[in-house]
Amino acid sequence: MIQKALARVTRFKRDEHGGVTVEFAILFPLYMFIILAVIEYALVTIQQAMLERSMDLVVRDIRLGINLPDTEHDTIKEAICGNMVVMRNCSNNLLLEMIVQDPYSGINFPLEATCIDRQEEAQPVTEFQNGGSNALMILRACAQVDPLFPTTEIGRTMSGDDDLISLTSTTTFVQEP
Repeated sequence: MIQKALARVTRFKRDEHGGVTVEFAILFPLYMFIILAVIEYALVTIQQAMLERSMDLVVRDIRLGINLPDTEHDTIKEAICGNMVVMRNCSNNLLLEMIVQDPYSGINFPLEATCIDRQEEAQPVTEFQNGGSNALMILRACAQVDPLFPTTEIGRTMSGDDDLISLTSTTTFVQEP
């Protein structure tokens, strides 16, 4: 009786059926984590690149004086969002700051970008000034986007306290006469 039980245990130990299933069950979550992290990082990188490109195109139009009837806040914001193809609800997620900067003094632009707070109705006050002829202008855009996979580690790492990812882009230009 004991020999039969030992024989069964020995046979069970030598049997290799199901070995691949165990390996799959152990490694599948790791592979899925890596795939989701790559997709999340790629999407955020694409959105950041599109924000930078859109800012460059709009500032180019401002400098050349074409395609923009005026350089008011809403016009610039609409132009930036018009060039963004991958950001959902761009006009509600984008906040612009623009200041006139003296080129001979240090930069007095705040280091932290002010982004839209979706939780509150009243939005933070930002400075938006149009400069005169030959004025050095600094334009910064901050957009907040939802992570695609907020429960993954990379989604939690990239997002802030409010579970949103902040994308910023800063550029300078000279207001032509």
